[in-house]
Amino acid sequence: MNQSHEILKLVEQAQLIVITSHKSPDGDSIGSSLALFHLLKKWNKSVRVVHPDPAPAFLHWVQGQEEIIDFERSPGKAKEALGQADLIFCLDYNEPSRVGEAMQPFLVEAKAQKVMIDHHLHPADFCQQVISDTSASSTCELIYKWVKDIDRLDDLNEVSGAAIYLGIMTDTGSFRFPSVSSFTHEAIGDLIRRGVKHFLIHEAVYDTNTVDRIKLRGFALSEKLVCLNEIHVGYASLSEEELNRFHYQKGDTEGLVNQILGIQGIKMAVLFVEKEGKVKISFRSKGDYYVNELAKVHFDGGGHAYASGGISSETLEKTIEKFVTFVKDFIPKA
Repeated sequence: MNQSHEILKLVEQAQLIVITSHKSPDGDSIGSSLALFHLLKKWNKSVRVVHPDPAPAFLHWVQGQEEIIDFERSPGKAKEALGQADLIFCLDYNEPSRVGEAMQPFLVEAKAQKVMIDHHLHPADFCQQVISDTSASSTCELIYKWVKDIDRLDDLNEVSGAAIYLGIMTDTGSFRFPSVSSFTHEAIGDLIRRGVKHFLIHEAVYDTNTVDRIKLRGFALSEKLVCLNEIHVGYASLSEEELNRFHYQKGDTEGLVNQILGIQGIKMAVLFVEKEGKVKISFRSKGDYYVNELAKVHFDGGGHAYASGGISSETLEKTIEKFVTFVKDFIPKA
């Protein structure tokens, strides 16, 4: 509670507040950033949101999205905001490298006080105030809890509440992951009482598919799916050529790895996506299969026990070969 009020004090003293989040925005990073943005504006603070790169199209409906300065397209404005800020919020990431190589030095060199609010393992020591809770379902849940701790819940409205709902919904796989708690549901109930239309948020995220996106996902599941049934592992891969064939847009593979995890008998699912000379890897698991160490040890990544990410500079084929070679070391022994 004291820490929550210390952060509030920093907010009250700040002249310019900048909200940052990780590269490759998702529902939780966009939701937490814009929920905090709307709250700070309500409190008459001067605030900017600076992200490393643009959000995928399926998140463009979130009110305030047009206010985000992304470093990729507007590096000058982003650098200026980071340099002028006297308070920087670091949301949904636990170390500076997560904002990407281009933006990282400007974040690190910024003279502003920094506040981390995050739920990932092993937070780095680069912020003066830290709310880090790995048991929380999402960073959006932690934003809600912070607002509750400082007794400002009545400042939440349908707009800021919708952003919080978005982050909780997407980071919990629509409330199906073990990280969902009674507090998660209490928060959701409160947001609905405050006017959040949960069904519209679900439709905006999950029911706005393009034909190309559906075809790409169908191709991945019908033609590229491999199930290692003896060890309860499933994976699929998409090459850059295959992405281009289906006119890939950012966000088109979002949630695809969860569909693999939904196959009966599968306890670990992995999606390999080749883009711009690298292979991005998404890991999901359940039960007694934990993917964060596999991502950390072999694929320069990490994350949660059941949801992690990684990267590889090797070819798609060599990356998959490496995964198949080492995956058995990270599953429970019979």
